[in-house]
Amino acid sequence: FIRPVLDGYNVCLFAYGQTGSGKTHTMTGGDGNERGVNIRAIEDLFQIIQRNSHEAEYSVSIQMLEIYNEELRDLLDENRDKKLEIRSGERSGVNVPGVILQNVSNVEDVLDFMDIGQKNRVIGATAMNERSSRSHSVFTIRVSSVSRLNGCETSACLNLIDLAGSERVNRSESTGERLKEAQHINKSLSALGDVIAALASKQKHIPYRNSKLTHLLADSLNGSAKVLMLSHIAPEKDNCSETISTLHFATRVSKVTLGKAKKNATQSTKKYEEDAKKKDQEIQRLRALLAERNW
Repeated sequence: FIRPVLDGYNVCLFAYGQTGSGKTHTMTGGDGNERGVNIRAIEDLFQIIQRNSHEAEYSVSIQMLEIYNEELRDLLDENRDKKLEIRSGERSGVNVPGVILQNVSNVEDVLDFMDIGQKNRVIGATAMNERSSRSHSVFTIRVSSVSRLNGCETSACLNLIDLAGSERVNRSESTGERLKEAQHINKSLSALGDVIAALASKQKHIPYRNSKLTHLLADSLNGSAKVLMLSHIAPEKDNCSETISTLHFATRVSKVTLGKAKKNATQSTKKYEEDAKKKDQEIQRLRALLAERNW
């Protein structure tokens, strides 16, 4: 799912499932063969860029957001009180004014920023998971390119989303702040389910604005992107009801047909200007040649 991003297509990958089912491990992972989806995606991205460097000039930048209690937070910003809002009508990667967008040139740069972001993410202990993510994490990689062959410009985003886990309050034994977090998590996941249901039934109105998560990712869910969802289940017998719920959700997702993704590409005006200049120079050369020969 990396190659389409370099070709100008938005790609969105979700990790979905109940709390404690391994979503964060899937996305972040560990060292060596335990590397998660995020790191493997970054490695593949820069390998492909290196192979294709003779065909196009690429620039890569990243941002890391979390949605905590229906508030946007910049995981790369030391100012934890900064208010961030989503600007409707803008594409992913530029639809949150004020967010820190870091330019990166290699895998090591990205890993350094990812480490900062992961340390700033909100986690907490519940009866079901001693290190439960209490927020949705949205890691966005923005790739822009200019073809060396025809000047075509592309700009696309890879959104890697580690969703906070759904949880039944009576099992997680959440109280106080943890209860408030659980309510916001479940509400936003329900809103995501409503969007999926509306897309599956091809409704005219899709309720993207019912949550910050779906509002933020609206242009990656509206048919202009390639979308993949990894559904996680926990093997314990006590989790049977949550497993069934996750499988039902995965079934609904599998029935969604977004149609053909739209490529984000424009022809560079700079290339047009260079071509026009070359043609003018050739015309002048031919005119001078004709004048010399008195034709």
